Amino acid sequence: MTDLIAQAKAKDAELGRELEREFKVLSARRSFGLNFERHRPESVELPGRPVRKGDKVRVLPPRGSTVKGDQRLWKVLGFERKVGERLAKLDLIGVAETETKSVAVDDLVVVAEFRDYIYPGLVSTGKVERGGDKPFHTVINGENFHVLEALTFTHRGKIDAIYIDPPYNTGARDWKYNNDYVEAEDLYRHSKWLAFMERRLKVVKELLNPERSVLIVTIDEKEYLRLGLLLEQVFEEATIQMVSSVINPKGASRGVGFRRTDEYLFFVMFGSATPARLELGSEWSSSASSNSTERLEESAAPSAPEWTSMMRRGSHAARRERPGLFFPIYAAVDGSKIVEVGETVPLDAPLPQDKPGLVTIWPLRSDGSQGVWQVGPEELRKRIKQGRVRLGRATSYGFVVNYLPDGAYAAVMSDRFEIKGFADDGSIIAEGRRDTRRIAPSQWKIAAHNASEHGTALLRNLLPRRTFPFPKSLYAVEDALRFFVKEKSDAVILDFFSGSGTTAHAVMRLNRQDGGRRRCISVTNNEVAADEQAALRKAGLRPGDADWEKLGICDYITKPRIDAAITGKTPDGRDIEGDYKFTDEFPMAEGFEENAEFFTLTYETPVTVSHNRAFGRIAPLLWMRAGSEGGRIDALPAKGWEVVDTYGLLTDLDKAAHFCKAVEAKGSTRIAYIVTDDDRRFQAVARRLPDSVEPVRLYETYLTNFRFSMGR
Repeated sequence: MTDLIAQAKAKDAELGRELEREFKVLSARRSFGLNFERHRPESVELPGRPVRKGDKVRVLPPRGSTVKGDQRLWKVLGFERKVGERLAKLDLIGVAETETKSVAVDDLVVVAEFRDYIYPGLVSTGKVERGGDKPFHTVINGENFHVLEALTFTHRGKIDAIYIDPPYNTGARDWKYNNDYVEAEDLYRHSKWLAFMERRLKVVKELLNPERSVLIVTIDEKEYLRLGLLLEQVFEEATIQMVSSVINPKGASRGVGFRRTDEYLFFVMFGSATPARLELGSEWSSSASSNSTERLEESAAPSAPEWTSMMRRGSHAARRERPGLFFPIYAAVDGSKIVEVGETVPLDAPLPQDKPGLVTIWPLRSDGSQGVWQVGPEELRKRIKQGRVRLGRATSYGFVVNYLPDGAYAAVMSDRFEIKGFADDGSIIAEGRRDTRRIAPSQWKIAAHNASEHGTALLRNLLPRRTFPFPKSLYAVEDALRFFVKEKSDAVILDFFSGSGTTAHAVMRLNRQDGGRRRCISVTNNEVAADEQAALRKAGLRPGDADWEKLGICDYITKPRIDAAITGKTPDGRDIEGDYKFTDEFPMAEGFEENAEFFTLTYETPVTVSHNRAFGRIAPLLWMRAGSEGGRIDALPAKGWEVVDTYGLLTDLDKAAHFCKAVEAKGSTRIAYIVTDDDRRFQAVARRLPDSVEPVRLYETYLTNFRFSMGR
């Protein structure tokens, strides 16, 4: 196959590359595990994006028509003007015989295929500021796959938590694949959904902090099995757990089946991430039985450290299997302390003589055979000094030797125990503190998680007379995130299926509860609901028209909801009615002391970027990479450099001395962006910056990120 592909490349380079790409996909398929058809690459229409030479485009149906337009792709060869109208000269893509035509530019829509390189930018479409010097939450209107790619430049390895509520693939026209709604009759709908999710999850892997982070995905019974397998395959290094959560106690009809009351949350934990022990009410008990209060009181009672026998038990516990762990321990005759630790005795060596005045303790098993200790001599000496080893009751072979394993020792050294002192033998004396914090169970039946009361009804308070299908309970999202970001007050949270903006709202509540500075990145497209599109098309509207776009998810729901949450005002300026409940109760009209800015994704070209002609649209990305905090440099500085709160920009390297001095004086600078094509000069400036400042070369770093790092 490789030779045949090489021959094809020699005759037709483009065809050869396409065959090679498909061959790699086929050869990478698993013999076992989750196999599915990955289909042709996804594509997305970009209404409002200017048509450029070389673009891929589709021809739109006439205004007023509701029929599906021509789905073929054309390449723009150039432009001409006839009778005052700007026309694009088009060439049909992917056909044996050439077909060309000229079409009015206004009747074209640019198409981006997901295998194409993108060079993203952002345009601000508004902001709300009530949070003083707090960092900004950001809302990005764009195709979420492309926004995720943009975030690889700003947040690679920096995301602490992701919460997503993806399409559940119900077959009810709730999502699109290649610009078409996926319906119940589609034989490939599960395969399309998996391909859709896999592409995004692979980019997510680049964004999450590998040291400690979590991905939370909600789903129902239609795709939870496939999703679980997909998560296992994409995130092999992660710990994955599924939780069942009751979100509709009344239940939703499933035809002849059981009524559905719950959905599922997958928690994908990376590095050292684990759910935190939290103060949880009785609702969180895994059983509603009458003795639940008794169990809570028992869990809150002080406990003793978990001392464990030093004798290894179970597998690999015989001397012949672990000879390095067979050695004598010498104790005082009265069992008051360990006096000395001997050396390992090789298998073929005789046992050493007992020491006068001491009791020799060997790791002998109950049947008299030779066993081994849990650790070697040197490690045992270290643990004795730490107070982790003590003697127990007398036995036929001397005394029981107990120790604190790593987990028990870590618990003793945490705030869960109070160290009272040390015994005569040097071992720790500790007492458990009264602790009502618990790890949550894997089944949740929490009143606050009712999606109807605390999702749909709450959204109605914020945005009267505006509807959104199946919004999550605000408190359900808040609770799920709290388990992982409570102890990280500056966490960065991402939701790339943000829909009604619930995740950002939940992050604001978490900040209010502890004074945190967490920030949320919300990503959504501006898709108009399927049942509204036909009427808009009949009225002569198209995607990209202002009267169409104002009814899209982002402009009609997401942005207004976040604005309303912060200001405490509905879109028409009235105080929001009602109070927040549960963990933090206060009137919704009070709003939040938070900042948020709204953006739309743009598509740039490498030429305009490298020649500084797209700086205004690259500027928000530079600001986000520096923390979405403080001032932003939106235009090229006339003096050749500028320094704001968290970053600086140097465009004239002859002014490097002034720039470096200003960066050092600022003290809060995190990143220095240096515009130069000369790596030698870049390195020279970088060496003059404080060690705490990250030097970033523009536009090389930006272009390289999207040219080579996305695995095209």
